[in-house]
This record gives sequence, C-alpha cells and structure tokens, in this order.
Amino acid sequence: MKHVLFFLFLLLPFFLISQQDEQEKDAFFIKDIYNKTLTEGQSYDWLMYLTKQIGGRLSGSPAAAAAIEYTRQLMVSMDMDSVWLQPCMVPHWVRGEKEECRMISTRLGTMDLACLALGNSIGTGPSGVSAEVVEVQSIDEAEELGKQGKIKGKIVFYNRPFDQTQINTMAAYGGAVDQRVVGPTMAAKYGAIGAVVRSMTNKTDDIPHTGVTYYRDGHECPAVAISTMAADQLEEALKHEKVRVYFRTNCKNLDPILSYNVIGEIKGTEKPDEIILVSGHLDSWDVGTGAHDDGSGCVHSLEVINVLKKLNYKPKRTLRCVMYMNEENGGEGANTYRDVSNEKKEYHMAAIESDRGGFTPRGFTADGHDDIFNDKFKRVIEWLPLLEPYGLNLRKGGSGADVSKLKGQKGLLFGFEPDSQRYFDYHHTPADAPDVVNKRELELGAAAITALVYLLDKYGLGD
Repeated sequence: MKHVLFFLFLLLPFFLISQQDEQEKDAFFIKDIYNKTLTEGQSYDWLMYLTKQIGGRLSGSPAAAAAIEYTRQLMVSMDMDSVWLQPCMVPHWVRGEKEECRMISTRLGTMDLACLALGNSIGTGPSGVSAEVVEVQSIDEAEELGKQGKIKGKIVFYNRPFDQTQINTMAAYGGAVDQRVVGPTMAAKYGAIGAVVRSMTNKTDDIPHTGVTYYRDGHECPAVAISTMAADQLEEALKHEKVRVYFRTNCKNLDPILSYNVIGEIKGTEKPDEIILVSGHLDSWDVGTGAHDDGSGCVHSLEVINVLKKLNYKPKRTLRCVMYMNEENGGEGANTYRDVSNEKKEYHMAAIESDRGGFTPRGFTADGHDDIFNDKFKRVIEWLPLLEPYGLNLRKGGSGADVSKLKGQKGLLFGFEPDSQRYFDYHHTPADAPDVVNKRELELGAAAITALVYLLDKYGLGD
C-alpha cells in the first residue's frame, strides 16, 4: 500500500501540470473565439437583413415564411452536415387596422390613450366597446370583484406596475405579466366586456407594448395594452371620478397554418448521440422588427456554428442550431420539436436559448430536471475561471420558453443572460428595430455562447 501511495504521489505533479496545460489551451481557444467573432463575425449583417429587409415576423405571416427561407439558406451556406425544415401547425392571428383607445372623463374631457391589441385577442367589431372602468392591481382582485358582480358589463383595467426595486428587470416582468396573459380571460369570466392592461415595461413613456393573452374555457373579451404614460393618466383620473373608456380593435384569429422550425447540425465525431443545441425563436411581433426579440437570439445561434467552422473546430458531440417558430403566441414550434425529439429518443446533453436581447453579456442561467441538476451544474461551475475574464457568470435560473420543454430528457438547460436594464424599453413594441442593437454587444453575446458550447463539447457533463 505504501508503494502505491508513493507512486501516486510521484504522478501528482504530472497530473497537475497536464491539467494546467489543458486550462491554458482552453483559455487560448476561447480567446480565438472572441477574436474571430469580433473581427469576422456576420451576426450583425444577418440581423440587419432579417429586420430591415424582412421585418416583423408574426407566426403565419408572409414575413415569417421569408425568414424561414432566409435562415435555411444561411445554414446551407455554412455547409452544415444536415439542414431541414420541421413542419409545425401554428396559430394565425392578425392585427388588422390600427387600434384606437380613448378615455372619457367629465373633468378632463376625451383623451386618446396609446394602445395595441394583445396577441390572440378577439376584436371589438367595427363599433368598438365602451364602458365604465374598474381598476385592479391583481388577478385575485379582479376575481374577487367578479364574484361580487362588480365588473359585469365593465372594462377591467389591470394596472400593477413593474417592481422598480428588482435589479433584474426579467424578474420584474415575471411579477407583472400575469395581468396580460390571463387577466382578460379572468375579466371575461365575470362578465366584463373588455380589458385594458398596463404595458409590461419599467419605463414611463407613451409607447404601448403588445404581447400574448390566452383565453380559458371560452371566456373571451377584447383586450388592449396601453402605454405606461396612458395608464398613469387613467389611474389619476380614476382617483377623482368614474371614467369610461372606449376602444376599437380589428384583430382576429384565423385557422391554424402550416409553418416550420429551421434546423441545421454538425455531427459529432466521437459522441454524435449527445446533442448540444443553440437556439432562438424566429417569429416576432408584427409592430416592430423583432431585433432584440428575438432576431438577436437567432443570429447568436447561427454565429456559434459559423465561428467554430471558421476556426476549423471538429466537435465531439453533435452541434444543432434551431430557429423555433411561434414562441410569441403559442409555443407550437417548441412543442413540435420536443415531441419529434422524444419520439426519436434523442438526448440533448445541453440546450442553450438566447431570448433576452442582444445587450452586453453577463453570463448564463441554468436549469434542469431535479434528478440531475446539481451534479451537472457543479461541473459547469468549474469553468468559471475561463469565463470570468469576459465578464460572464453562471447561476441557477430559468433557461428559455422553448428549450425548457426539453427538461424531461435530463440534460442541462441554459438561458443566455445579457444586461437586462434596457430590454423592456423595446420588448414587444415598434421601437424593437435594428437601430437599437449595438453591433459590438451583439457580437460579444455570440462569442460568449460559442465559448460555452466549446466547453460543453470538450468536457461534457459526466454522462
């Protein structure tokens, strides 16, 4: 036993030197990733085409179809091993003509309120709807008033703002967005004829934010979001008197329509059955051009493959790039991808989603099945010394609406996390245009994701 211990003791320095050599190799390769991305990257040019030439890409629209073909051709041009379109049926909601909304007050007279119809909402019809407004701060308050018969025949005004004390604005969004998602159907359940929702942003301005709403059990009423400035004006008026609101929308839901996820991959040389996925969602709202949400995520993902190929990197594991369709108002692209993947008994060792904008990268959040998360995340944390020089961190948190559906495969799920302070200035608005994306910030995000993919591919997660 003493001889064995002595032998191991002699080998220890060689092991430590070897480990140090590997860390140095990793550090140099990650530096190469950043250098190549910042000098030869194409993500910004791709984003400019996607947003300026194609524009807003609502599921089922001609622009969404154009974006599918554009990104498919990009993947083909990268000489991936396989590129294909995955059929999926998606909702087909159309906004119609411009919406209008106004407050009618005895004290203040008539005042226009900047508004946008919520995605999936039914329209008002040509005459619009008009009724007294009932302000609430929560879904629970709306339900309680509904049970008392106090919102029947009224328009419910959901007016809970973002929690400004939240440093992470994504958390503030999560604390307020239920008003938009399920608020209108709750109002309709108790007889309201319409719903008005404060826009989901921490900024006070006159730009309304659209976004999805979902009806449940046949409870439907027309719904609009109004700008935060308009919400403040309406709130102030309600402090002094009863107020009526009129709004008119022309939106409608058409029959579901065939669309596609766009998928390309490079087969792994050693462990091809272990998939590392990079992804964004190709659809966007119609009122802007979807530059941050989620054109940035799509070009981030494409750039990962592009940069690794430029570096002549041969992955051990299969690298797969997915442009999901219909994240914004249904999630049917991700549902289809999950179902097909599960049927094929695929294993996504890791899945990364970029869907928080193209701002300065701060790191990644990670999630996974309870059975595996702690063990796998411990391995990833070991790579922090290689990522920290680039301002990147790793922490437990959510991944993304699309990749989260792969949790059952028991791989590790990641969400790319850029600085969040400005995201909700643009989210789901006409302001989400190409000029609000900074080229260098966008490229740094692509490099960050590529670095993580490299480490995942080289070391795996102990599977």
